[in-house]
Amino acid sequence: MPHIENVLYTAKTRTVGGRSGSSRSSDGNLDIKLSTPGSSGSGTNPEQLFAAGWSACFIGAMGKAAKKLNVTLPSDLAVLTEVDLGTTGEDYFLQARLNISMPGVPHDTAQAVADLAHQTCPYSKATRGNINVTISVLEV
Repeated sequence: MPHIENVLYTAKTRTVGGRSGSSRSSDGNLDIKLSTPGSSGSGTNPEQLFAAGWSACFIGAMGKAAKKLNVTLPSDLAVLTEVDLGTTGEDYFLQARLNISMPGVPHDTAQAVADLAHQTCPYSKATRGNINVTISVLEV
């Protein structure tokens, strides 16, 4: 496992009450109620937060990949991320699908950008070999 030589940022949160509680970041920019997935609660859930974080990070990785491949990304680039929480027997697992929308970019080029981004995105690295992940470029 690689060792980080230079820490760029440390996110700090305090969560109470688990999936039916709340979470707040040390700087106060994140202050949310949490709800169990599929419940009638008014808060978000960890799977939604993970999907949002991964999507944002993946777009950054696509920017770096596009620059390396000399590709101009469209302003309406989007990553639609789905994170499933499921079980096998009594064990809980995650799986994910990142669906990439790059209007105006040829499919093969968009796929090359997405594939390179998946190799460099820290979230992709963290999940590689740990959960099932599908990266797809949507036809637009």
